[in-house]
Amino acid sequence: MKRIIYISTVNRHLSDGEIESIGQVSARNNREVGITGVLISVHDYFFQVLEGEEEAIAAVVARIRRDPRHRDMHILKAECDISERQFPKWSMRTIRLAADGDLVLQAIRDMLQNIAQSHRIIERYTQPSVLKFLTEGVNPLSVPPRKTDKIVLFSDMVAFSYLSDLFPVEEVAEVVNAFLEVCSTAIVRRGGVVAKYVGDCTIAYFEPGQADDALFACLDVLGKLAEMRAGSPACGLMRFLYCGFGVALGTVIEGNFGSSVKMDYTVLGGTVNQAARLESLTREIAKPLALGEAVVRAARRPWPFLHVGDFKLKGSGRPCPVYTLDDPLLDGFKGHAELSEEMRRACGMAGLREEQA
Repeated sequence: MKRIIYISTVNRHLSDGEIESIGQVSARNNREVGITGVLISVHDYFFQVLEGEEEAIAAVVARIRRDPRHRDMHILKAECDISERQFPKWSMRTIRLAADGDLVLQAIRDMLQNIAQSHRIIERYTQPSVLKFLTEGVNPLSVPPRKTDKIVLFSDMVAFSYLSDLFPVEEVAEVVNAFLEVCSTAIVRRGGVVAKYVGDCTIAYFEPGQADDALFACLDVLGKLAEMRAGSPACGLMRFLYCGFGVALGTVIEGNFGSSVKMDYTVLGGTVNQAARLESLTREIAKPLALGEAVVRAARRPWPFLHVGDFKLKGSGRPCPVYTLDDPLLDGFKGHAELSEEMRRACGMAGLREEQA
């Protein structure tokens, strides 16, 4: 069996009758699938324990996430393979702690609020793959490393170090966050996993059968960046936001890497290095997307692939075929020299330096 403990925030004030009704409906539904537990309502928060067979718990959790009466559901703890129930006689016991002015209840409310806020913050700093392990009741530190095949995507802003020296730190931070948001949203929407950020770079991976999804994610980002540049002021940093993508397919080592101070659950190996080197090659081929041959072979859709030459990437023994896409979204790519010249024309370097002084 499995047991989960979660906390959520109520979307609106619920009357005693509504909370009682929630408990009655939950008790009836849970009884049918063998789930037991307790629901505690404290002012703006629900605190709930559910226990039962894993499939039944998964179905109930999915239903709870869709319930419009509350939001920000955070699973605080998940336990798998439990042998005994904590609440064997309660298909769903409902308890409301809502007496106004009670200092003990106020302390409980504050505690739950702090827990919810802390978990929201922790989730922002935690890799999605690690969160998935935690919600499934798996200790991420206990997951052994393994060799597996992945499509690795490496993205990087063009001329970031140069541009960041010329603009206020607030604008630099805003643009980097906007870029990482666009990349991450596109990757996750297409079914990929964001492994880590390294400065203004994103390292992500897809399963071997997701070559088309990885390519769509790159096009999604390029299209969004074009919109952002078009809507930026002539001398705004966003106007000069271009990026490159390197995409490679091959064997990686997936697992925990780090120290007693900090751990990462990520991918390592030659395929990751190949993706990074393909990305750096985008400046040479004047296209924002460089693909390894294995990615081209893995694609299932009739993409307009374009062979741009054979290149000896660092670490490879022989020249490797490199491809890109013949797509309008890849036109107009600008490297360091072009961006710096465009900036001089649009803003005037002397004037820009005076404004930042």
